[in-house]
Amino acid sequence: MKKLALYIIITILSISAFSQQSDTWKITVNKVNPQDYYGVTVANGMIGIISSPNVLRCKEVVLNGAYDLYGRGRVSNFLQGFNLVNMNLDIDGRRIGNADVTQMRQVLDMRHASIMTSFDYADKATITYTYYSLRHLPYNVLVDVSITAKKNIEVMPASVMEAPDALRDVQNYYNQIDRPHVTLSLLSSTAKSPTGKLTFASSTTFLFDEPHGSEPELIHEMWDNNMHLTKFRKQLKAGTTYHFAIAGASITSAHHEDPLNEAERYVIYAKLEGTKRLLQMHANAWDSLWKSDIVIEGDDASQREVRSAMYHLYSFVREGTAYSPSPMGLSGLGYNGHVFWDTELWMFPAMLLLHPEMAKSMVEYRYQRLQQARHNAFAHGFKGAMYPWESAASGNEETPVWALSGPFEHHITADVAIAAWNYFAVTQDTSWLKEKGFPIIMECADFWASRVERNGSGKYDIKNVVAADEWAENVDNNAFTNAAAKANLQYAIWAARILNVVPSPDWEDVYKNIPILKLENGVTAEHATYKGEKIKQADVNLLAYPLKEITDQQQVRKDLEYYESRIGEGSPAMTHAIFALLYARLKEPTKAWQAFLLAHQPNKKNPFGVLAETAGGNNPYFATGAGGFLQSILSGFGGLDITPTGIVQVPSVLPPGWKKLTLTGIGVNKKTYIVSK
Repeated sequence: MKKLALYIIITILSISAFSQQSDTWKITVNKVNPQDYYGVTVANGMIGIISSPNVLRCKEVVLNGAYDLYGRGRVSNFLQGFNLVNMNLDIDGRRIGNADVTQMRQVLDMRHASIMTSFDYADKATITYTYYSLRHLPYNVLVDVSITAKKNIEVMPASVMEAPDALRDVQNYYNQIDRPHVTLSLLSSTAKSPTGKLTFASSTTFLFDEPHGSEPELIHEMWDNNMHLTKFRKQLKAGTTYHFAIAGASITSAHHEDPLNEAERYVIYAKLEGTKRLLQMHANAWDSLWKSDIVIEGDDASQREVRSAMYHLYSFVREGTAYSPSPMGLSGLGYNGHVFWDTELWMFPAMLLLHPEMAKSMVEYRYQRLQQARHNAFAHGFKGAMYPWESAASGNEETPVWALSGPFEHHITADVAIAAWNYFAVTQDTSWLKEKGFPIIMECADFWASRVERNGSGKYDIKNVVAADEWAENVDNNAFTNAAAKANLQYAIWAARILNVVPSPDWEDVYKNIPILKLENGVTAEHATYKGEKIKQADVNLLAYPLKEITDQQQVRKDLEYYESRIGEGSPAMTHAIFALLYARLKEPTKAWQAFLLAHQPNKKNPFGVLAETAGGNNPYFATGAGGFLQSILSGFGGLDITPTGIVQVPSVLPPGWKKLTLTGIGVNKKTYIVSK
C-alpha cells in the first residue's frame, strides 16, 4: 500500500505546471521566486554558465579541466572562472535591480542551448538578454541583449568582469585597438588559482549593430582589483528597440600556455564573426547534436523530461577532448568536479549510443591517465592498473582521506575497462582497440588477477571492498565488484583474440573462480555478510544490466523484487532507473513506469526541473541521474543492447500512455530504432 500511495503521489507530480507546458523543447518560468530557485546551466562541454534569479546576473561560471588545491578536503577542486557575463543597466540614471522589475520571465531553449531572461522596468522599457555558451567555439560565450523603450529614455549598459573569491593576484586590463574597419575594445582580466598553479584569463567586448565609426563611445571604469567594467550611453526613442551583444572568452593555463593573449584572440575572432553569424553557427552545431534524439509519442511531459536529460549530458561533454564529466557536470562545484564511476556506468552508456564521438572523449580521459593508475596499483601492492575512485586533472587519487571509498571502492577499475570495451563494441574500431582500448582493459584485468585471494576452486575471493552500495563498507565478495571484475577479465580475453594476441591464461582461470554468492532464499547476495539491511543504491541488480552476469529471467525478477524493497532513504536517482529498465525488459510496463517516475520526478527542483541527486536534495544538476534515466529509455523501453558485435535491439515494452518510441541517430551508423504498441 505504501508503494501504491507513493506511485499515486509521483503520478500527480508528473502532471505539475512544469509538465503542462506545450513546447517540449522549452521550459518557461513565468514567475521567478529567488527563495525557491535552482539555476539551469548553459554549457558547451567547456564553459558552463549557471542562471540566477537576479536580473542581469548569473550564479557562476565553471570551466572544465580547471582544478586546484584549496579549502575542501585537501584535494583538487573545480574552480569558478571569471564571471564575464554579468551586466549593470542604468535607465535615466537609476541602476536596475530585482526590486525595480516586473513581469520577469526566463526560458530555457534546449534545442539551441540558451537561457533567456526578460523583464519590464516600470513604464519605461522591456529588457531581454540571452546567455549562450557557444557550441562551435569551446572557450567563447555570448550575451545577446535587446532594450525596447516605452518612453524616451537614456540607457547605460555595462559589461562587468568580476573575479570569484577563490582567485588571487587579479590583474585588470583595458585595451582599444583601432583598425580601418573596426575598433576592438577588450575588457580583460587575469588571476592565479589559490596555489598559483594555474593562470585564469577572461576577456569581453561589445558587438554593436551600428556601422564602424558610429558605435557608442565606451567608458572604462576600474572599481577595485576584483571588478572592472566598460559601459556606454544611448538615447532611445519611445517604441524603438536597441540591440547589442557581449562576446566573451575564458581559458586557463591548463588549456593553453598563454591564456591572456589567447582569450583576447578568441574575443577578437568572435567580434569579427559578428552576432548573427555566431548564433547561426551555434544553432547549426546544436541541430547536428539533436540528430541523435529520443522521440516519444503520446506523452509530452516525459518527452520534455527526456529532452532535459539529453540537453544536460550534451552540454557537459565535448567531442575531441580528454575531459570526462563529474556527477554534477558543469552545473557548479558539486563533488569538487571529480570523475567517478558515475561517468563509466551511468553517463557513458547513454552517450555511447547517442554520440560515440563524444563518448570517445570520456574514454580518452582514462587512457591519458593510465600511467597514474599503474602507479596506484603498484602503491597498493597489486599489478596492472588501479584507477582512483575520485579523479581530477592528474589522474591520481583525489578522494578526501575521511572517505573509505578512496582506498577500497575498487570496482571503478573494472568500470573503466568495461567502458573501454563497450566503446569498441559499438564502434568496432580495432585500431583504437589496439592503441588505447586494449592497454586499458589488459592492465585492469592484470589488476584483478593480482587482487583476488586464491582460496581454492570457485573461491578466488575479492575481500575488503566498499560495495557499489556504498553503505556496505569493507565487505567481502561484493556482488557488483566481483561481477564487474569477471566482465573485465572476459573482455580482456575477447579483446586479445580480436587483436591476435595470446590472452593471459590466468585471466581465464581467475574469471572462472570469482564467486557470486547467494542467500538462503536463492536471491543473489550483495556481499558475504549481507543480512537484508537497507541499501543505498543498485548493486546486485546491476548484474542483470549492464553486466549480463545474470541472464535467467526468474533470477533477475527475484533479485529485483528483493532489493527494490530494500532501497533506503536518500537513494540516488539512477537506482530506480535500473529498476525501470529491468522491468521493461521483463515486460512489466506498469512496474517499469512506476520506477521510471521515481527515477526523476521526486528529484526535480524549481523552477526548471533540474535534477538533484536524491529526492529532497539541493545540489543539482545530477548528471549521473540523467545518464541512468536515459538508459532506462534507450536500453529499457527502447531495448537497445550493446553486444560484442555492435548494437542490437532486444524485446521490451513501452509504458502506459506511450504510443511510440523512436530512437534516431544511434551508434556510428546513426540508425533509427522504433518501438510501438
